[in-house]
Amino acid sequence: MDTDSNSGSRLAIFLENPPKALWSLAIPIMFGMGIHTLYNLVDMIFIGRLSGDAITSVAFNMPLFFLMLGLTMGLGTGVTASIARFIGEENKSSADNAAEHALVMGAIISLIFTSLGFAYGQDILRYLGAEGVILELSWDYLYVICAGLPFMVFSAFFRSILAGEGDMKFPMMVAALGTILNILLDPLFIFELDQFGGIGFGLGVKGAAIATVISQATVFVIFIFMLYIKEHAYITFRLQYFSPSRSILWDIIKVGIPASLSMVIMAVGQGVFNRILIHYSSQTVAAYQVAGRLDMLIFLPIFAIAGAMTTLVGMFYGAKEIGQLRSIVKYGVSRVFIITIASSAFVYAFAPTFSGFFTNDIEIQDVAVGFLRLMTLVYPFVAIAIVSGRVMQGLGKGIPVLVITTIRVLGVSAPLALYFSFVLDVHRQHVEWNWYAMMISTSIAFVIAVSWVRMEMNKLNKLEESLV
Repeated sequence: MDTDSNSGSRLAIFLENPPKALWSLAIPIMFGMGIHTLYNLVDMIFIGRLSGDAITSVAFNMPLFFLMLGLTMGLGTGVTASIARFIGEENKSSADNAAEHALVMGAIISLIFTSLGFAYGQDILRYLGAEGVILELSWDYLYVICAGLPFMVFSAFFRSILAGEGDMKFPMMVAALGTILNILLDPLFIFELDQFGGIGFGLGVKGAAIATVISQATVFVIFIFMLYIKEHAYITFRLQYFSPSRSILWDIIKVGIPASLSMVIMAVGQGVFNRILIHYSSQTVAAYQVAGRLDMLIFLPIFAIAGAMTTLVGMFYGAKEIGQLRSIVKYGVSRVFIITIASSAFVYAFAPTFSGFFTNDIEIQDVAVGFLRLMTLVYPFVAIAIVSGRVMQGLGKGIPVLVITTIRVLGVSAPLALYFSFVLDVHRQHVEWNWYAMMISTSIAFVIAVSWVRMEMNKLNKLEESLV
């Protein structure tokens, strides 16, 4: 692992060749996310070997897990954009202070979510529709995960801080190490492993959660060692001299809070769909979860490019390099469209094979395949909308993403799904109507996102003219 400290910012290097800079940032993100995606797939395969109920129990945890990560990653996006703009302005002291604000927010989030999880987690799972053995298994998983939430939250903020300064390689290496450890620990804690002399703990779903907590704790310790003791980063952490700043806090939350609320809304939407789909069968909820894991194959490069775009747009905007900013936006959008067309076609063709990796249950496989083969038709639009949103976040504008997400999930997708399932399909025979609701909402969100980013680019063109 490269432990050399970054003594200077990467702004000048990025400005020399923006497309090369994009890939230098995106490829490490892609590699790290690829390993994490592999873990999610392997983890679901292991859990699927327990039972369909085991998959469903994890599915009921996903809205809660997504809620916590949504808040963390949303604020993390604000941190990344803020640090990137300060570095673009060559204002290192403010960049350092923004990183320190991030860690204070991490401590507050960890305390709140851990306390709420232990106190009300089981009641929330019951409210989401889990009952009987599924509720028992869901709570086994959530109780353990709550203990590891602080490690996950702080690690996410460390990655956001490093992303802001353009360092994607080191956090990718740390995340990859944690993910590989998780994959290795999963079978040891989930199964009894009788074929290996019974060395496993046989804890089932709870074992999967324990493996996750151990691996995340390991990642946290590595970050602390490298950033505080080895001082690996360009950003320096001096919490003993931390000085709260309203202007810096606002710079973070004006992007971070809307991004967090967007993810909260998506978590609510996922919870709504779980409640709708449980009326079809528990296998339908499990299929939705399986298909969601396979979605990652398509969006792996898209989220990587989008993450790189936030850093580059923030730096270029801070440095007032509008021409380079405009160029990288056009380049990034065109590349995600081409990549998503290819990956969607691949998943469409091999959806039955991929679904069969997770479970032998034919109903789960059939529903997952139906979902994937419909949704891949609109995924190129989703990809462009994602990148458009991250461009606006890099510009320091968080509201557009919140508005678009609200319209997509609460304004169109969830209401349409409820109408289709409980009015048009009262006998619950056509689950695909729920997928149609998602497709319609995605198309509307695409139109709004593209229109909004074009408006912001026109504003930048006027700014460039005023600078000449």
